[in-house]
Amino acid sequence: MRFYSVLLLAIVVFSCASEQKNPPNIVLIMADDLGYGDIACYGCDYIETPMLDKMAKEGLKFLDYHSNGAVCTPTRAALMTGNYQQRAGLEGVIYAAKEKRFYGLSQDEKTIAEYLKDAGYRTGIFGKWHLGYQPEFNPTFHGFDTFYGYVSGNVDYISHHDGIGLYDWWNNTDTSYEEGYVTDLITNHALDFIKENKDQPFFVYLPHEAPHYPYQGRNDKADRLPGKEFKHHGSREDVTGAYKEMVEVMDENIGRVMDLLEQLQLDENTLVFFCSDNGATKAGSNGELRGFKGSLWEGGHRVPAIARYPDKIQKGSTTSENVLSIDILPTVLSVAGIDSEAKFDGIDFSELLFNNAEVSTRPVFWRYRNQTAVRKGKWKYLRIKDEYFLFDLEKDLQEKNNLVYSQTAIADELKKLLMEWEEEMKSYPQQTN
Repeated sequence: MRFYSVLLLAIVVFSCASEQKNPPNIVLIMADDLGYGDIACYGCDYIETPMLDKMAKEGLKFLDYHSNGAVCTPTRAALMTGNYQQRAGLEGVIYAAKEKRFYGLSQDEKTIAEYLKDAGYRTGIFGKWHLGYQPEFNPTFHGFDTFYGYVSGNVDYISHHDGIGLYDWWNNTDTSYEEGYVTDLITNHALDFIKENKDQPFFVYLPHEAPHYPYQGRNDKADRLPGKEFKHHGSREDVTGAYKEMVEVMDENIGRVMDLLEQLQLDENTLVFFCSDNGATKAGSNGELRGFKGSLWEGGHRVPAIARYPDKIQKGSTTSENVLSIDILPTVLSVAGIDSEAKFDGIDFSELLFNNAEVSTRPVFWRYRNQTAVRKGKWKYLRIKDEYFLFDLEKDLQEKNNLVYSQTAIADELKKLLMEWEEEMKSYPQQTN
C-alpha cells in the first residue's frame, strides 16, 4: 500500500512539474520601410521613440541586423519560412495590379506560425501580410488562428483601400468594415488577442504599416476612396511631419503592447523582437548608410532590430554580430524549446541573445532585380548591373572605398560563393520580379 502511495505522490509531483513548464510567449513586431537612422536609439534626433528606446535599454540592440529583402514581400517570405525568399519563388514584390494578384506563398511552405501552432501555441497576425491576395494565400491557411489587417502592400491609413482602390481589410477570410487609423486598429486587435490567450502560450506577429506611404497621420483625411483618383503617396504635402508622426504613433502603440504584457504579468516570460522589413525610402533616414529601399547598398537592408526578454537578455547590451530575417524562425523555435528536423537557411542565434555568443561567420546572400550581393564576415561583394564592388564594412560602413581591384583574391572567393548560390536558386522559379 505504501508503494502505491509513493507512486501516486511521484505521479502528482511529476504532473505539477510538467504543468509548471511555461513556454515563452513570442511577440514579433516589424515596421515597414523604417530606416537605420529613423529611431532615437539609433541616432535620430527629430523623431521621438521612447518605447523603442526603453526596449533597447532593457534588452539587446543589433547593429548589424539585415532584412533578407530590400523590399516588402521578399523579407516577409524569408521571415515566415526561415529560408531565402527565392526558395518560395518570392524574390520581388507582389503588386496590387490585377494581373499580379495571383502570386503568393504556397501552402507547401511551412511558416513560423505553423511550427508554433503545432507545438500548442495560439497564433495571431495583426497588420500587413503581403504574401498573396487570393483566398488560398490568406494567413489563416498558413498557421495563424487569427488575422486582422490587410493583404496588400499598403492601404490608406483611414479608408483601408489598397493601391488600386480596392477595400482591403480582413477578419480572417472575411472582409471587415472598421473605422480607425491602421496603426491603432491592428494594435487594438493584438491586445484583445493577448487578453484572450493570456493563460496559454501565444505568438503575436504585429507587422505595422508605418512608416510606409501613404503618408498620413491620425487626423488626416482619407485619400483613397471609391471612384476617386488619388496619389499613391497621399495628398499631405508635409511628408516629413507625417513620417515623424507615423513612427511616433507606432512607438506609442508598441508601448501599449508592452504595458499590457506587464499588467498581465506576462512580460517576464515573453520574448519581444522588433525589426524593419527593409531600409527607408528618401522620406526617412538610413543614417550614415549608403542607399535606400530597393537597393543592395547597406541602406537598403541594414535595419534597426531590438530584442527584449527580462532576466534572459542582458539589459542595455549591443551586438555587432551579423543576423538576418531568416534567422528568426530557427531562433524562436529554440527559445520555445521546439525540436524540429527541418533544415533552414537561417541559423539559431539564441546563444547570442542569452549569452552574447558569437554567430558563425557564414556567407549570406541578397538578390533583387539587377543587383546581387554576398557578405562573409567583414567583406561584402556587390554587383549592380555590370559594376562590381568589394567593401570592408568594418572600416568602410558607408561603402565609399571599392576594393574589388586591390583585394582580388577575396573578391574572387566571394564571387564564387555568389555564383554557387545563384546556381542553387535556379531550381526555384520566381513568381515575382
